[in-house]
Amino acid sequence: MKIIISGGGTGGHIFPAISIANEIRARHPQAEILFVGAENRMEMERVPAAGYQIIGLPVAGFDRKHLLKNISVLWKLSRSLAKARKIVRDVRPDVAIGVGGYASGPLLKAAAQMGVPTLLQEQNSFAGVTNKLLAKKAHKICVAYEGMEAFFPQEKIVQTGNPVRQDLVVTEAKKREACTFFGLNPNKKTVLVVGGSLGARTINESIARHCALDPQPSEAGDVQFIWQTGKSYYDGMAGQAHKDGGVGATHSDVHPMAFISRMDLAYSAADLIISRAGAGSISEFCLLGKPVILVPSPNVAEDHQTKNAQALVRKNAAIMIADRDAGEELVPAALKLIHNGAQLKQLSDNILKLAKPDAAKKIVDEIDRIVGQARNPI
Repeated sequence: MKIIISGGGTGGHIFPAISIANEIRARHPQAEILFVGAENRMEMERVPAAGYQIIGLPVAGFDRKHLLKNISVLWKLSRSLAKARKIVRDVRPDVAIGVGGYASGPLLKAAAQMGVPTLLQEQNSFAGVTNKLLAKKAHKICVAYEGMEAFFPQEKIVQTGNPVRQDLVVTEAKKREACTFFGLNPNKKTVLVVGGSLGARTINESIARHCALDPQPSEAGDVQFIWQTGKSYYDGMAGQAHKDGGVGATHSDVHPMAFISRMDLAYSAADLIISRAGAGSISEFCLLGKPVILVPSPNVAEDHQTKNAQALVRKNAAIMIADRDAGEELVPAALKLIHNGAQLKQLSDNILKLAKPDAAKKIVDEIDRIVGQARNPI
């Protein structure tokens, strides 16, 4: 079996793609799996680190604010389509899988044009532009939310959920290990702050502002923070948090870091999570039953993160704070919530009901059916 998986740009696309690849490899050890991503994006590092080959396309996303810049984007798209056709011609895959992000567009379009069966995986409650454009030619579309027939042909939709990283298991042993790994006090409550794999300015500034205002506010005396800032924000945010007597280098309750390599330990330690509302992250919170405050990014296509968050809020499975309000409201809301055991349990119970732990297996079931039908047509 030969398979191409295409997409990326953020961890929300990359981690599900790797999970699908791992399930294919577990089920079909001899399968040949090739990733196709966008040059100079994070998949070019993360995918090889997971043990898979990847080829980059010179594709770039459209700039909706500066339309003239899209002249070069169109040129890159043309080059990417030509390269994608060559990749498909050389590999001759049994199936091509698109996980979203603009990198998947040229590859899946080329595959469909050349008669290769395609499968799409849509993580969000509001479908991305790339997947909507590719849906007409797709054989199956695997989704995580109800109501996706508003975007895709209903007969092609399979509700599978979003695949998550396989190492995300919360145990007491991992919680003890996390205390050592992050330097935590096991007697204090822990808030995990993540803004996605690339960081989130508003969330970072909200935490840094809180740190600078008071080195040890009374309501936060028994609370500690694991804070993933994102690589590009780390120096500025850590420096801001440490200034003016706020959180000094020796302060034990705030732990800023550019990137958390052991997210399984961070999740095990967390009593509450503050996060953007990316679909992949939400799927992980559901699987682990973690109470969460979501701060949707306003800088994403079709405001899809707000729609992701609202899908949970309607089921009383998460708290949502608008990006514009986070500076004033985020940290006070977190400190209030983490001391409300009954509400934490209610949020945890409700979000756990939304978990779909076998998403990767269900997606690979669909891949197997597509390949089987293509090889053995009726």
